[in-house]
Amino acid sequence: MSPSSPQPAAPPAEEVSVGVIGGSGLYEIDGLTGIEEIVLSTPFGEPSDSFVVGRLEGVRMVFLPRHGRGHRISPSEINYRANIWGMKRLGVNRILGVGAVGSLKEEIPPGDFVAVDQFIDRTRHRADTFFEGGVVAHVMFGDPVCAGLRGVLRDAATEAGVKVHDGGTYVCMEGPQFSTRAESQMYRGLGAHVIGMTNLQEAKLAREAEICYATLAMSTDYDCWFEGHDDVTVDAILAVMAKNVGFAREAVRLAAPRAHALGSCGCHRSLETAILTSPAAISEEARLRLGLLLERPLGARKG
Repeated sequence: MSPSSPQPAAPPAEEVSVGVIGGSGLYEIDGLTGIEEIVLSTPFGEPSDSFVVGRLEGVRMVFLPRHGRGHRISPSEINYRANIWGMKRLGVNRILGVGAVGSLKEEIPPGDFVAVDQFIDRTRHRADTFFEGGVVAHVMFGDPVCAGLRGVLRDAATEAGVKVHDGGTYVCMEGPQFSTRAESQMYRGLGAHVIGMTNLQEAKLAREAEICYATLAMSTDYDCWFEGHDDVTVDAILAVMAKNVGFAREAVRLAAPRAHALGSCGCHRSLETAILTSPAAISEEARLRLGLLLERPLGARKG
């Protein structure tokens, strides 16, 4: 479908769709059927790639490689808003994120996974809210990860056979360069567990889109703080990622039906008390741009 073509219809309102954002290898899952690719154009520009839609054990799933196929998009260049808007447009209400990170703790060696529950933002150049240009909203973000979905992802990864650390703080840095030693030590001093370049914006925008979000962080290296260990290299990271992708794929396979079965969550009502702008003051242009996000909370406010 070209960007000028009609947008695909979302699934029925009662159907729960599970989204997965990570590497393209994550949707090479045994049992995934009815696979189709959907190209979306959004009010926020182009997503990272086409969306791959299929069914796994009856669960409708939507996959997106955040860096694009071939890993061609830098962390700072990812259009996070288009990616999350596209997931929302396709009916996704729960997103499983998977991504590589550096470890800031000796007890999280390369190869371990972390079921992240907190973030620290060290980014500088990224659009990370839908609400601007005439509409103001402040969502609650003290607990940035959906607790129920995080538990599902943690348990699924454990059953997949990998060591999973239950909880941890993810420093999201700008990149694309890795940390200096001084920065790495500073983040350790803050009590952070892992460092990466992508997942925080996904979590923020998913909350604004009233979508549950949880992420598995795959430790690939010790960043540069750990003297006596080799400095971070792309080759070393890719070698660990190659070993971990099978575990990640199996974790997603196990998590999908459990995520589908979760009940309604506060994440799905996050905008009800967050929009400060009077409905009468929202311009027609803003309503067109944000209609996908505004329809439910403004309708609930009228009710």
